[in-house]
Amino acid sequence: MARRGPSARSSAANRLQADGTAATALTRISTACEQVTQSALEIATGNQDLAARTQKQAASVDETAEGAERIAVLVRSSANNAKHANDLAKEACSVAEQGESVVTQAVGAMSAINQSSIRIRDIIEVIVEIAFQTNLLSLNAAVEAARAGEHGRGFAAVAAEVRNLARRSATFAQEIKALIQGSVDKVKAGTELVNASGQSLHGLLESVRDVTDVVQQIAAAADEQASSVDGINTHLTEINAITQKNTALVEEVAAAAQTLTGRAQEMSDEVERFHLA
Repeated sequence: MARRGPSARSSAANRLQADGTAATALTRISTACEQVTQSALEIATGNQDLAARTQKQAASVDETAEGAERIAVLVRSSANNAKHANDLAKEACSVAEQGESVVTQAVGAMSAINQSSIRIRDIIEVIVEIAFQTNLLSLNAAVEAARAGEHGRGFAAVAAEVRNLARRSATFAQEIKALIQGSVDKVKAGTELVNASGQSLHGLLESVRDVTDVVQQIAAAADEQASSVDGINTHLTEINAITQKNTALVEEVAAAAQTLTGRAQEMSDEVERFHLA
């Protein structure tokens, strides 16, 4: 058997060393490809899950934005209704103030009528007294005419007529006095009712003013709520746009991870084509 020379042995040793180095490098490359493939698969899976969740989140944000828009419409409608109610309350307050002024004037007029009725009653009482005195004077005149005999007959007739007129005046005066007294009583009762109405209307006016203040506060709060809801709706729209962009980015990252997984698998397949001793 022929022996190899030193150069042949050195060349064979170099080939073995080269084969060992290549095998180690290819083994490391194969291991790295497997690790890259595994990591890419994990990234792709995570990104797919993240993409699904982001899509769900985008749908939820979209639904929330639609709900906020509906709420904004309702709040704006409530604000408009509150403003309208505020205007009506102001009008009611103005009408109540006018009614209070009218009732005050009516109370003054009823009081004046009551004073006039009392004055008329006093005058009628004087008239009744005058009729009574006239009746007495006519009676005395008739007595004196009777004493005068034939000469006082004409005077007696006149005295009788005066007495008759005094009686009729007294009767009519009594009737008028009764009517005036009834009017005085009715005016007094009416005055009391008008006063009670005035007090009730004053209380109603105070209540209307309180209601007006409350409605003004409600209108202001509704307006502020409408502005706040508009701001929330604007922010939700911005969040929705950002979420949509994030969804697109996550889908792109997931696609890139899938591509990386494919490339790593192709590299691994290429490395496996080498058969090492």
